[in-house]
Amino acid sequence: MRPRLVGAVLLLLAAPLLADMPTGAAAHAAPDSFADLAASLLPAVVNVSSSQTSRASTDAPEMPVFPPGSPFEQFFKDFMNRHHGNGDNGDNGDGDDQDQDQGDNQDQGKPRHMQSLGSGFIIDPSGVIVTNNHVIDGADEITVTLQDNTTLKATVVGHDDRWDLAVLKVTPDKPLPAVHFGDSDGSRVGDWVLAIGNPFGLGGSVTAGIVSARGRDIQQGPYDDFIQTDAAINKGNSGGPLFNMAGDVIGINTAILSPSGGSIGLGFAIPSGEARVVVDQLRRFGRARRGWLGVRIQQVTPDIAETLGLKGSDGALVAGVTNGGPAAHAHIQNGDVILTFNGQPLHEMRTLTRVVAETAIDSHVPVDIWRDGKRQTLQVVVAEMPDDEKPAAVVQPHKPPSTPSVELSAFGLKVAAVNDDLRQKFKLDDKQKGIVITDVTPAGLAADRGLMPGDVIVEVQQQSVAAPADLQKRLSEARGQGRKTVLLLVQSKDGMRWVPLPVKA
Repeated sequence: MRPRLVGAVLLLLAAPLLADMPTGAAAHAAPDSFADLAASLLPAVVNVSSSQTSRASTDAPEMPVFPPGSPFEQFFKDFMNRHHGNGDNGDNGDGDDQDQDQGDNQDQGKPRHMQSLGSGFIIDPSGVIVTNNHVIDGADEITVTLQDNTTLKATVVGHDDRWDLAVLKVTPDKPLPAVHFGDSDGSRVGDWVLAIGNPFGLGGSVTAGIVSARGRDIQQGPYDDFIQTDAAINKGNSGGPLFNMAGDVIGINTAILSPSGGSIGLGFAIPSGEARVVVDQLRRFGRARRGWLGVRIQQVTPDIAETLGLKGSDGALVAGVTNGGPAAHAHIQNGDVILTFNGQPLHEMRTLTRVVAETAIDSHVPVDIWRDGKRQTLQVVVAEMPDDEKPAAVVQPHKPPSTPSVELSAFGLKVAAVNDDLRQKFKLDDKQKGIVITDVTPAGLAADRGLMPGDVIVEVQQQSVAAPADLQKRLSEARGQGRKTVLLLVQSKDGMRWVPLPVKA
């Protein structure tokens, strides 16, 4: 898996480490040594090696990126050649994938043996191991190496790509040393943490640092809620544990941000509070069973909050409800703002996605919403998330519209009622209703709000519209009520969203 470029830095799937400190307000001195704690934890941390056969690229294999003339450049060339014959190193995301070339350049394009090295930790003496899914994804064979260099073949009990977690099983001759999950919610910014893993395939390595931040969203997946740490995390630490000072696992090292592939003090770990639930499901069912609400949501902005009469911009604005889903059965509607879910306040929209996914299937959950200027509580029965594959869109031939557009110059757009011609031009669904935006003036109000030709205005102030006259009427009513903005429900290629539009005279 290759590094993902984020701006000018690399997002590398190779994780960080965090630590729990006392919860008192007083500062605590740094420990004199981590040696005793490290010695007790190292036997439960393993190296995970996965291999697969793939067709080699015609591109030259990559080496880890080092500054020109760096002594590490020659060091790693020598290291890889010494441990893997004449094969070159191919950086594959957590920096620990090696291509085993079976010949010279004339063999390029033939199947090659790929090896990925990562980390993991034992959570059950019978041989149950936790790691990242990306460490073993697509593997034909997985080998686990213990601290005493014992190697054991592993099988996959279960894995999940969205949470990036996997559970492996080995069959040892005797019970293995194991560690257990701790309380990641109790860790605080500034707490000491210890990271143990397999950086660059060198074997068990220990680094120390602090919890740098909580609740980080690094755009890695829909459930991002990472612990950030400055403990040195490098490629190959993926899947390794992040310990607090009590020796509890409070995180699973998963990603780093780095311009070169080496640690710069920006490592990220999946909190144990989330991982424990998923790991339990993988052990029981072989897959993660996610809770499902059946809504599309978006962030509540200050403009939207003002339009809806909300104080503050907490919550998740409902921009679509799945027919037959749990939200629909609970009578949640487009335009509702979900304020709390199962008693948990939603200070950020993305929190809803995570807490719903973690909720037990068939749970009866109270949901507080904001509707028509007041707060009310609904009861939702959480279902299991179904497969979310979407059918391929049918491409319609282009045909110019025959219906003239109405220009709203104050807003910088032109609109027309949905008809067959516009459905074909903008590839709209046969059942699409509303007003189509046919043109947008650059730098106008509509463009500033992200509206584009082909977007369809479905509702204005939570009332349906079918013709430009309906839109003009709603705008006039809003001006008469002294509103600063109107709220449009807009259907675009990416789905439904609410758009606040300033009212102009």
